[in-house]
Amino acid sequence: MKTENIEGLSLFEINLLIQQGGRFVMFPNLMTKLRGYTIYFIRPEEKSIKYALKHFFKNITLGWRAVLLRPSYISKSLFYLTFGGKDCTQHILANLQQINPINNPNLYCLQYV
Repeated sequence: MKTENIEGLSLFEINLLIQQGGRFVMFPNLMTKLRGYTIYFIRPEEKSIKYALKHFFKNITLGWRAVLLRPSYISKSLFYLTFGGKDCTQHILANLQQINPINNPNLYCLQYV
């Protein structure tokens, strides 16, 4: 899975933006179950409609053959497109903290710097 819109942000900044209302969302495709998802970081002042429209048009162009074959994927995809994507913030934060744990410095040592 690929995560977009977190370039140049540290884990502390991501946590701060999530506390202000940011979230990680993904939009399901018609042709795949879980492979190939792109996860977007939606900032607090941003709307997820621009990413939803991108996936809607991608689903129409690539998934027109799946209309009769996969009706459950179509309903799930339309549901998540309408309601702003599937929220996967906690899962992504857990993965990010395993990769880059938050450093808790010793404040006693920092007094003399």
